[in-house]
Amino acid sequence: MSSLSERPAAAVVGVPMPHESAALHVTGAALYTDDLVMRTRDVLHAWPVQSPHAHARVTALRVKPAYDVPGVVRVLTADDVPGVNDAGVKHDEPLFPGEVMFNGHAVCWVLGETLEAARLGSLAVEVEYEPLPSLVTVREAIDAGSFQGIGRHLERGDVEAALAGAEHVFRGEFEFAGQEHFYLETHAALALVDEYGQIFVQSSTQHPSETQEIVAHVLGLASHSVTVQCLRMGGGFGGKEMQPHGFAAIAALGATLTGRPVRLRLNRTQDMTMSGKRHGFHSSWTVGFGADGKLVALDATLTADGGWSLDLSEPVLARAMCHIDNAYEIPHVRVDGRIAQTNKTSQTAFRGFGGPQGMLVIEDILGRCAPLLGYDALELRRRNFYQAGDSTPYGQPVRHADRLESCWSQVLSGGEVAARLEAIEAFNATHEHVKRGLAMTPVKFGISFNLTAFNQAGALVHVYKDGSVLINHGGTEMGQGLHTKMLQVAATTLGLPLARVRLAPTRTDKVPNTSATAASSGADLNGAAIKNACEQIRERLAQVAGGRLGISPSDVRFVDGVARGLSGDGVDWNELVNLAYHQRVQLWAAGFYRTEGLHWDANAMRGEPFKYFAYGVAASEVEVDGFTGSYTLRRVDIVHDVGDSLSPLIDIGQIEGGFVQGAGWLTLEDLRWDESTGDRRGRLSTQAASTYKLPSFSEMPETFNVTLLEKAHEEGAVYGSKAVGEPPLMLAFSVREALRHAAAAFGPAGTSVDLPSPATPEAVYWAVEKARTGTTDWQAETTPPNPGGDTAPPSLGGDVSPPPLERERE
Repeated sequence: MSSLSERPAAAVVGVPMPHESAALHVTGAALYTDDLVMRTRDVLHAWPVQSPHAHARVTALRVKPAYDVPGVVRVLTADDVPGVNDAGVKHDEPLFPGEVMFNGHAVCWVLGETLEAARLGSLAVEVEYEPLPSLVTVREAIDAGSFQGIGRHLERGDVEAALAGAEHVFRGEFEFAGQEHFYLETHAALALVDEYGQIFVQSSTQHPSETQEIVAHVLGLASHSVTVQCLRMGGGFGGKEMQPHGFAAIAALGATLTGRPVRLRLNRTQDMTMSGKRHGFHSSWTVGFGADGKLVALDATLTADGGWSLDLSEPVLARAMCHIDNAYEIPHVRVDGRIAQTNKTSQTAFRGFGGPQGMLVIEDILGRCAPLLGYDALELRRRNFYQAGDSTPYGQPVRHADRLESCWSQVLSGGEVAARLEAIEAFNATHEHVKRGLAMTPVKFGISFNLTAFNQAGALVHVYKDGSVLINHGGTEMGQGLHTKMLQVAATTLGLPLARVRLAPTRTDKVPNTSATAASSGADLNGAAIKNACEQIRERLAQVAGGRLGISPSDVRFVDGVARGLSGDGVDWNELVNLAYHQRVQLWAAGFYRTEGLHWDANAMRGEPFKYFAYGVAASEVEVDGFTGSYTLRRVDIVHDVGDSLSPLIDIGQIEGGFVQGAGWLTLEDLRWDESTGDRRGRLSTQAASTYKLPSFSEMPETFNVTLLEKAHEEGAVYGSKAVGEPPLMLAFSVREALRHAAAAFGPAGTSVDLPSPATPEAVYWAVEKARTGTTDWQAETTPPNPGGDTAPPSLGGDVSPPPLERERE
């Protein structure tokens, strides 16, 4: 066992404990970026002037009328930028655009003594536009050939030959929507300048180092002149990985020009109309199956809707392509990926980072094709699982593939799936207008940043003379419990009670050049860096303790605040620290970690980009009303692999939250942009919780069982743990597939259901109507036999293929 993953007997990690800020959260005492305004004097407030056009050239900008509004102090325009007028790492996001690229694009910003003064000042700014042609949907962009960035190609085997020899071949299209992050705390920044001209920015950001970098180049400064701090975020989900940089730069520019602190906080409508979302995708595919139901070949084209600029669209697309296999062995694969440029917000990172989009394609294929092949969807999925020795289409061995089967079997047994399927069949036979459905889906999700350079982290650990410990690390806290886990890691490594360790806010002048808290890697990277720093200190203290106890330093063990020898004699931690100080022993350390074993050729789409895979399985049961399409999520059973959990309560909460967020994306949250040719073209119609449906208590399952996979130690990861942030989101595929099962039950035996995503009640209603009437552009001439024979589960589908699914060969 590696030293990184080895866990001591008396460990603070693995102990169920509440979030370190839980009491502050529920009492309202937790401070967020915008709370700091009340503690800062003479703050100016920023308000944007937003474009009413999806695409237009700015032909005139007159700011003078704004200065006639009482309380307006400054209007920021491109002429005020001393450095680079760009807020993106790809240099394609002008901070003050001369050509607006989406409805809501900010042309300039007004600073006022009050927020109301700034708002009224923005209304006084006069802007003239020359409207230009716009592309609002991904299909419009495809038809127009409007693409951006670098397209990618992933291939293994001989797809043409495999399809030619396949027993069954289907082809189809699938377009699915994006998702609004809807973090409780909107984008916020507070910037001020000290007497030396140093910029200090408080920002709600998942990537303080990159926020620092963007602010510096907008202001024409070196990075050491800018410090960015993030106390905590009220949610991020990827939406604060790239998007905060421009807002922080606006606040910093305003503070530099006025000499006063500047606060920028978007209201909910501004946040939704100005910030990026999860990428919607269009996919077209051809798939081949053997006579035994095994996947033979997949030929697919994925088109990501990138919005107006690149942002993180290229790595999002790459991860989608790397996850199109999900948990299934596909011998022959060809996937082409491209990024559409549309006149919408620049779509960005969102929990799963393209993985959910790629995985959804194969899950939709299996759900639609299972009845056409004569298989129960559960059986079709299970028989295509990766096995020991298999590799992904991009060449990475699938280690611990057996955990898929372990999770699946535990859900089958613990969730009483076979008995419930029989009960569902009986219920459906006696209820004409209400049907139930149950589905099980797996998850295999790669953990690490696709860009190898991001897989590094730093930490700074201080031990003070009184024995107290302060840790700094480069990860940010957005409610996911990272700081809680980091406290547990530090306490475990130093052999201290948790109460002796405190954690400082994340800031760039403590730990530099950090990666974003993203890719589910926050605990892996920062935990290993903290462990490294604590081990350096522990080794120095072991030398002191060994001298005091008259034993070899290698025989010293730190347990519960005491350094002990093998004989049981010990020295108290506080006394030991005091001894070390007086012996002039260094009591602080900078830790560092880089993930080993990664290599990735982005151009060839080959290599081993992930440290490991996280696995999980969910079974979901739904009940659908045939009159309205409304549905109830009756029960969810989950078994998920988090390795040896660092903090079980935190991990279970992450699994529950990720699942619910995934269910929201797949079944409720319906982003709508105006596609008309009128003045409102390109306007986001779903701008608030009143028009954008989020999961609430009424959508929670009546029974929600979450179990952590046991005996799942992950070698080479901090204390044997695994990431938990993103993988659980994809467990929600089971909800959508259960809705497909229930909708099919309204039709004749063997109905294949084409289900949109999100599968809103309206979408489910129309799917039910098609199932009832057998509406389809194609009817199978024969129903294939069930190759599973008597041992296969009862069929959940049948012989009707919905458009645009086409059957080429039986």
